[in-house]
Amino acid sequence: MSDDGRLDELLKLCEEKLPGSDLKLIKKAYEFAAIAHQNDRRASNEPYFSHPLAVARILIEEIPFDDVSIACGLLHDVVEDNEEYTTDLIRRNFGDDVAIIVDGLTKIKELFKAAEINQAENYRKLLMSIMKDIRVILVKFADRLHNMRTLDFLQPDKRKRIATETLEIYAPLAHRFGLGKIKWELEDLAFKELNKNAYDEIKKKLNIKRNDRNDYIDRFAEPIKKVLDENNFKYEINGRPKHLYSIYRKMIKQNKPFEEIFDLFATRIIIDTDNFYDCYTVFGIINTLYIPVPDRFKDYIAIPKVNNYQSIHTALIGPEGRVVEVQIRTKKMDEVAERGVAAHWKYKEGNVTKDRNTDDYVQWIREIVESSGSDDLKKNIIENFKLNLYENEIYVMTPKGDLKRLPLKSTPVDFAFAIHSNIGHHCIGAKVNKKIVPLDFVLNRGDQVEIITSKNQHPNKNWLKFVQTQKAKSDIRKWLNKEEDILIEKGKEIWEKRLKKLKISLGENDVAKILQRNKLHHMRHLYQMLGQGTLNIETVLEEPKPKDHKMNAPNLEFEDFARYARGTGGELVVDGEDIKLMLSYSKCCNPIPGDDVAGYITTGEGIRIHRKNCRNLLDKAKVEPEKVISIRWPDVENTSFIVGLVIRGDDTAGMLKDIANTIVGYKNTSIKSISLDTSDSFFEGTVTLYVQNLEHLSRIIEKLKKIKGVYSVTRLAETK
Repeated sequence: MSDDGRLDELLKLCEEKLPGSDLKLIKKAYEFAAIAHQNDRRASNEPYFSHPLAVARILIEEIPFDDVSIACGLLHDVVEDNEEYTTDLIRRNFGDDVAIIVDGLTKIKELFKAAEINQAENYRKLLMSIMKDIRVILVKFADRLHNMRTLDFLQPDKRKRIATETLEIYAPLAHRFGLGKIKWELEDLAFKELNKNAYDEIKKKLNIKRNDRNDYIDRFAEPIKKVLDENNFKYEINGRPKHLYSIYRKMIKQNKPFEEIFDLFATRIIIDTDNFYDCYTVFGIINTLYIPVPDRFKDYIAIPKVNNYQSIHTALIGPEGRVVEVQIRTKKMDEVAERGVAAHWKYKEGNVTKDRNTDDYVQWIREIVESSGSDDLKKNIIENFKLNLYENEIYVMTPKGDLKRLPLKSTPVDFAFAIHSNIGHHCIGAKVNKKIVPLDFVLNRGDQVEIITSKNQHPNKNWLKFVQTQKAKSDIRKWLNKEEDILIEKGKEIWEKRLKKLKISLGENDVAKILQRNKLHHMRHLYQMLGQGTLNIETVLEEPKPKDHKMNAPNLEFEDFARYARGTGGELVVDGEDIKLMLSYSKCCNPIPGDDVAGYITTGEGIRIHRKNCRNLLDKAKVEPEKVISIRWPDVENTSFIVGLVIRGDDTAGMLKDIANTIVGYKNTSIKSISLDTSDSFFEGTVTLYVQNLEHLSRIIEKLKKIKGVYSVTRLAETK
């Protein structure tokens, strides 16, 4: 088809779907984009302009919004792909609205191209762009949908990255904006790319049973149609398509094979009425024809979902004992379910109006961005974002009967913060259905919750382990950070007053030595420890006593040795990241560098380090396995750590020389100290030396054991 033919078809579609739209604007955008992309090619080798044209068609046929969004669909790649085309040029030719949207789309594409998809700053910029104009995300949905439909032409690694990004970001966002059809297609296309074997298997099984399924739905619907006709209802009944990814997700979640998934039979009854009470009437009618399945009724008309979705959901036992899932809704509700935010915009004769529900789609984004505004909280924006996309919701009631919408597994603390931040801050307990429950109690749908408060209660960092809502997590972190700032100010005051009193002036090197000596990360860490009383200012400033090179075995205290040894082992790491929590070493097994270790998360005392074979740790792991974390000493090239050895044997001439030569002779190992004590004809000695790893240590121990007269060589451990 010629360019003119494609333009004519596009304009005709606009007139049909969006009567009164500005065809001159769309035509101008078409011609502008066609020229800008005239030398560009897609990965499929077809002219690049086919992509923005397809995006514009999606925005007309599947997300009909307004003429500005269609123009932006045509122009969305112009600035990114052509240096001579700038945002200012777009603004001069098409106005501020188009320029803002195209600029937002360009920035989204740049940031996801340049960095990993799970970086917090990417999410923040994405949400900020949507806040400026909701049409940014609508055009992006159309852009992403067409890219997913034509994914096959890209390299495998790029296909996987885009599919993952789609499944983790754009499909949930489409759901949150109420775009049901777009969400399902994005999920299925991503699923096809990321797990093709499972996709093909489910698709094959669905196709095999398609005719049987359609025949069964027709038989199921026949008596319903008869009664609805008798009651003069105008309606549509159709089989609701089952999406492959949703079936797969249910198979995984329920741990069931395809054949056992409950609701492969599904139908939707759409009533042509403005009276939502008719939905309840139809619900009553179908319940007289078929037996309802207990606990499968959900009323999203009385209490809509967070994305304004409304419908009655139920399940009935149909012919042959098969379960059929039924949805009942009005035409308007169906339009909202399919088109989401676009359904709340009315576009006619060039005038745009919106109902009050439209602002809800942007308000939640504003809350996420604002609650994650400080530098300390920006890293939590991903978590906040995902928490606000939850599909599984419960509804709980205040004692006065007011309903609160919360995500699944919410607790009384979530409920308290949902009412008011001040109630959450002072929440000390709760009554659920008039019975006192702990703060981490998991609420169920329909629970009545009463919060018990105390002016002396404040948020606890342990609350972050069980709260579910973004608001609760954000408010708790804000309070904890505020408390941390108070401790830091207090510690800083202690530090500065003491230095002033002692008339001490410390340079950068002096401060660095103090931090290193006390195993602190930075000055804020020092101030915090001083502020909360964990460190004593006198201890911090005290100069370390010079160590005697000769260590007599009886005087070598294990705790002194362990403290020094841990200082040579480097900062412990968890899953490849430096530890940022408070650490302590267990007294039961006294781990030191070279030991295989694990961490145990305590209540209020940070992480306690144990040897992996420690009996106490093994006992704790049986009761609370989730509190045991993987932890290790860092693997750093060209570094060593100190170990202590206890050597026993016959007191023979030259024994000290033999031990020293054996150690130094293996890979030129360095000795820190060595001493031997004799009694009768026996000796017991202590050696501290630097080794590179456990294998290095094992080889030295083997060689020492071969010295004539040596009985035993063991690691230095605390004497019990």
